[in-house]
Amino acid sequence: MTEHESAPRAVASGGGGRGGLPLPALLALTTAVFLTALTETLPAGVLPAMSGDLGVGESAMGQSVTVYALGTALTAIPLSAATAGWPRKRLLLTAMTGFAVANTVTAVSASYPLTMVARGAAGVAAGLAWALLAGYARRMVPVALQGRAIAVVMTGVPVALSLGVPAGTYLGETLGWRAAFGLMTVIAAGLIAWIAALVPDQPGPGRGGRTPVRATLALPGVRPVLFVTLVYVLAHNVLYTYIAAFLDRHGMGGSTDVALLVFGVASMLSIWAVGARIDRRLRLLAVGGTVLFAAGVTLLALAAGSEPFVYVAVALWGLGWGGAPSLLQTAAGDAGGESGDTAQAMLVTLWNAAMAGGGVVGGVLLDLAGTGALAWSVLILLAPALAAVVAARTHGFPAVRPGVTLSRED
Repeated sequence: MTEHESAPRAVASGGGGRGGLPLPALLALTTAVFLTALTETLPAGVLPAMSGDLGVGESAMGQSVTVYALGTALTAIPLSAATAGWPRKRLLLTAMTGFAVANTVTAVSASYPLTMVARGAAGVAAGLAWALLAGYARRMVPVALQGRAIAVVMTGVPVALSLGVPAGTYLGETLGWRAAFGLMTVIAAGLIAWIAALVPDQPGPGRGGRTPVRATLALPGVRPVLFVTLVYVLAHNVLYTYIAAFLDRHGMGGSTDVALLVFGVASMLSIWAVGARIDRRLRLLAVGGTVLFAAGVTLLALAAGSEPFVYVAVALWGLGWGGAPSLLQTAAGDAGGESGDTAQAMLVTLWNAAMAGGGVVGGVLLDLAGTGALAWSVLILLAPALAAVVAARTHGFPAVRPGVTLSRED
């Protein structure tokens, strides 16, 4: 069964919504993305408190993001293959249960090694979730709405960054960082009930329905999308993992939550704009997002001592970053075609390898060269990412998604 053939059945069982989207089901997936992104990035907002409480340095505590990402990167493809025959709903519920357990252990742990084990386990749960969420959303709607459906689901990322991380940072400063992780356990429990009640089930592709990795890589467009994913996410995470330390060294340590809020609000605006045009302007949005990201980081490198300029820089960064998950997930699914599930699992692997690499590279730069090197390293990474987007004009990042026709208004 193809994605297009399965769409009407999924829409009918998922509930209607504005624009033909099954919003109750999609918003449950959005919340799953929110929980996944928040679990991954929350240490960036409470890094000094976590490192002080567990008796390690900030760069060592930053590896809590790295080990999470490694857990996802190392397990996304093999777990996706091993669970190919599982119903998608059962698999998603298993992943959310994994988050509940891992965040509970993190909240109560007094041991750095145990905390890192829990973070790695949370990363494995994320590998399960990320490998199925985009495909789950795509199969709920017709082809012409697939980009918009993914954009709705990926809204969970900027919401986590704009509301979740600043709120978690504030909660960590007032009640302690453990309370922030405990709250995520409560969110996971509520989400499990929501998914069980309102998300329609979908069959897995089965082992015979998955295309091998090598055959998927041979498809035109897959490699450019995966390369851009790797470099773009690496560039983002080099700076984002250590943003609290960056701001602290420039006299804005008490404003981390405000800076993250500005970043997240800009990211939400970005994903709204991307969601409205992704099916008809994918290439333009990808190029524009990369340029905005680069502009923001340049300003941050040049004017880190000025609080107003820092907020402007962070806003530009958020505008460039917010739509990236939707753009990259959609581009990977389109380039993969019938191999979309395998392409998505590969994207998840590289995404989280880049998250892990960002934590390592950023930590090394922080220890050896100070915070000033973080922003400039991001610019060096963004240059080949922009070149790859520009070059992949036919496959990978086309002007219009395959199967979507432009109207006269477009």
